[in-house]
Amino acid sequence: MSAAMFGSVEAGLIYAVMALGVYLSFRVLDFPDLTVDGSFVTGASVAAVLITGGADPFAASAAALAAGFAAGALTGLLHTKGKINPLLSGILMMIALYSINLRIMGKSNVPLLQQETVITKITAAWRQSGLDETLNKLFSFTGFAPRTWAVLVSMAVVALVVKWLLDWLLKTEVGIALRATGDNKPMVASFSANTDWLIVFGLGLSNALVALSGALVAQYGGFSDVGMGIGMIVIGLASVIIGEALFGARSVARATWAVIGGAIVYRLILALALRIEFLETGDVKLITAAIVILALIVPNVAAAQKEKQRKKRKAAQLERGETVAGAKTNYKSI
Repeated sequence: MSAAMFGSVEAGLIYAVMALGVYLSFRVLDFPDLTVDGSFVTGASVAAVLITGGADPFAASAAALAAGFAAGALTGLLHTKGKINPLLSGILMMIALYSINLRIMGKSNVPLLQQETVITKITAAWRQSGLDETLNKLFSFTGFAPRTWAVLVSMAVVALVVKWLLDWLLKTEVGIALRATGDNKPMVASFSANTDWLIVFGLGLSNALVALSGALVAQYGGFSDVGMGIGMIVIGLASVIIGEALFGARSVARATWAVIGGAIVYRLILALALRIEFLETGDVKLITAAIVILALIVPNVAAAQKEKQRKKRKAAQLERGETVAGAKTNYKSI
């Protein structure tokens, strides 16, 4: 169980980068971008092809980032310049990317098990440092000693750097304009701001993070597959919704923390759910849908109950106030 939970945290940190991209499009820009299912695979396929071709894994991951930005920017152009519905523009790009990703890879699956990747490079450097022994001693009270802490620590650093950069961006003039565009596009346009450019840039940045996550997932799992992006938008939404429900989103910094926490919690819930006897690995998408449904319904039910209790308390207070007022009136009449 401990190994499964440890692996879930590792995976959660990698998928947190993707979830931050989904947060940028859905929460900041208020844009239902389904490009994610395609751009995730684009990042994985670009990185895989470059790595198998002999490129440096870090450079390959950077190229995946650029490819994801291009895919997102094209979705933005379809919507802003082509005047296509936001949802439809994302669907069209997602469909187009399926064929593009096949073209990039040349086949449906590219294995990376025999290749040097970002994960293998970091793990090799980490083992030479001797930090595994130190951390295993520090956490010896858990009774669990992983083979290496390299992936967890390095991916935590990556997720935190991305979070910090996103926080910084959203507090700049451009970031504030992005947030304002998502809240009230006509108002921002009335100040002579180029909302079309902001949407294109925001969607490009969102899908760049998604593609980076795809590249890291491919190197972590040891392969890139044309179907690995199916349902990725639901996973991203699950991370955002669970994080906001558990940790709140009162500020940008807190919201991005919540997204990272939500991605980890989602992977932990998934790992625990798969421990149930009658559930199988093929039920992952069903479990994901169930988690999202619960994450959407439970907060609404809780809020409704709180509102009901508040109204009851208010009615009781009014009733007591009327009773006291009536008693005072009766006393004066006597």
